[in-house]
Amino acid sequence: MDAELRISHSDPIGEMASLTAWLRSQRDLQGRVRPQARPPGPQELGGAVELLSVALGSGGAGLALARALTTWLTNRHSDVSVTVTTETGSVTVDAKRIGDVLPLLHEVLKPGTDGNERT
Repeated sequence: MDAELRISHSDPIGEMASLTAWLRSQRDLQGRVRPQARPPGPQELGGAVELLSVALGSGGAGLALARALTTWLTNRHSDVSVTVTTETGSVTVDAKRIGDVLPLLHEVLKPGTDGNERT
C-alpha cells in the first residue's frame, strides 16, 4: 500500500522539498519516498512536484511515516497542512492544530480501515 502526501501552503514547492528531504532522512523510510511530478504545462520546462508517494508495505513504515510527519509539522513556522491519502481513507493535518493527530494518522495508514475522510 502507498500513501500519497499533498501539501497546502503559499509556497507548496518549497514546503514539498523540505518534507521530501525530511522523510528521506528517516532511516525507516529510506528508499520508500518518491516525488510525483505533474506534467509540464505548454509554457513550462518541467512539472512541479505535486505529491509524495510513500511505499508503506509492512515492517512499521506507516508508524514511521506518522511520527516523521508529526515531527516535521511541529517544527513548521507557517500555515501548512498535509493531506495523507491511502486506499483506506484520508486525513488532513494542519501545522497550527497538530494536537494529538498521531491516532488519526495511524488509522488512515493501517490497512483495513473504513475509508472515511477525516480532518
